[in-house]
Amino acid sequence: MNEVADDVQLMQQIRQKDPDALEKLYDRYEQMVYSFAYRIVKDSMAAEEVMQELFMRIWKNPEQYDSAKGKLSTWMFTVTRNIAIDQLRKKSTRPPQQSADAEELQQLRDTGAMTEDMVEMLLAGEQVREALQELSRDQQQVMDLIYYQGLTQQEVAYHVAVPLGTVKSRVRLAMRQLQKRLIHWGRRDQAHD
Repeated sequence: MNEVADDVQLMQQIRQKDPDALEKLYDRYEQMVYSFAYRIVKDSMAAEEVMQELFMRIWKNPEQYDSAKGKLSTWMFTVTRNIAIDQLRKKSTRPPQQSADAEELQQLRDTGAMTEDMVEMLLAGEQVREALQELSRDQQQVMDLIYYQGLTQQEVAYHVAVPLGTVKSRVRLAMRQLQKRLIHWGRRDQAHD
């Protein structure tokens, strides 16, 4: 069963108040929703609150999601964004009678295209993280050191005490595996659109 159909089924089960379905949905999207919320609120506790509010709303009002209007993940990220913006507005130190200026409102305006772009970026990032988990430990190590910590291949060779050729080989094999996995993911994702 593909993920979109599985999401629709989970939402049907949540409408029937199946707590296991909510738990599965939570497990599937928790990390992405938290990361998305954190980018907006810039605070870990606030991002956690946003995430909890989202799943509470899903549990209390699952009928608000309409599968005919789009993917569940896109809807969830739109709701997450709205909750996060509401939270930022509530925590604002501005006195209630003072209105926001036009520039502030422009920054907070909900644009579907921007939300969808951010969701797609987060989903792609999640796919890359999953693909990296499928690499061997040695391949993961060199990819982390090069692409996340910024070391050169020569520095990695010194750091992990292996010949430079071995580092290059691990990078090349890892890149091939990632490319195969991500191309497959891209095709699968296009088939769902």
